Amino acid sequence: MNEEYVPGAGPLRGLGPREGVPAGLVWPSRRGDADGPTAWQTRSGAFRRTARGLWVPADVPASPEQRIVEAAACLPAYGAVTGWAALRWQGASWFEGTGRDLQPLPVSIAVGDRHAVRPRAGLSVSQEILPPGTIRRVRGIRVTSPLWSVAHEMRKAPSDEAAAVAFELAALHDLVSIAELAEFVDSTLWVRQGVPRVRALLPHLEENSWSPTEPLMRLTWCRAGHPRPLANRPVFTLDGRFVGTPDLVDPEAGVYGMYDGALHLTGTVRHEDVAKEAAYRALGLEGVTMMAGDLGDRGPFVARLDEAYARAGRRAPGQRRWRTEPPSWWTPTFTVEQRRQLTAAQRTRLLGYRPAA
Repeated sequence: MNEEYVPGAGPLRGLGPREGVPAGLVWPSRRGDADGPTAWQTRSGAFRRTARGLWVPADVPASPEQRIVEAAACLPAYGAVTGWAALRWQGASWFEGTGRDLQPLPVSIAVGDRHAVRPRAGLSVSQEILPPGTIRRVRGIRVTSPLWSVAHEMRKAPSDEAAAVAFELAALHDLVSIAELAEFVDSTLWVRQGVPRVRALLPHLEENSWSPTEPLMRLTWCRAGHPRPLANRPVFTLDGRFVGTPDLVDPEAGVYGMYDGALHLTGTVRHEDVAKEAAYRALGLEGVTMMAGDLGDRGPFVARLDEAYARAGRRAPGQRRWRTEPPSWWTPTFTVEQRRQLTAAQRTRLLGYRPAA
């Protein structure tokens, strides 16, 4: 059960699965607790220390969820897990707790300025004062609301691109919308550190990215001087037959973009990609592909993008055999608000592209 946290309700330290923490995750315990280790077990290596005085069995995997539980066990009576960890705990499963180099990112906890919880390896501490209504209890753990969590992640991100990715991965699971974030910035964040970045990014955010690489491709596309493309917008024939959903498409110019990562290199995925490319060409669309190697140096991708626009510009108007306006039978899912209006059955049928929570 999810519930708003009431200050003074007491800490969650020591709670186990029966109080809401999912089965399979281990809440850290202390020496002498009923389920805690003995002094010999902590010295023998049978348990590993998660924080000062807190232990879990050494064979417990350090999954993102387990790391979140271990961080939550460090919370004082007031405070919450925040940032990427809070978003993942609330369903945004693309947040895996690793950076570009696949090294684990620290779990952030927000404790206010009255508590002297110290940061350590794997744990970062924010002493910002949390406004009323920001903390909620979800599956036995106190976390900050999705809006506070995503704003925290955006403000602390190492780059503007990383900040945009953080928002769009949260929006993918309908936790936040651009309009909600804009209102939250003005009503709650005000002049906190990093807020100017969030404000500056608002016009450039998207609610329909399906993976972490799609925002990078779109932002590169726009920086190259081309019109902002539509994200994951279905393409139809002129008579309304569905053809496919490219990652990006500029319907006016007739240029589409796809990201081609390791998943697309072999097997049925690659076969489907080739078939889609042929179908798009038959409509008169020109395509460009961003590959994993382009993330380090965007120049080659931009050159290919420019060439695709040049080819599209040479096509005669009569060769435009596509449309992006959905026919009447199509159920749009392009925005957070549209997806929130879906029934449970529609969500199961139409949102299968999303990773499981």
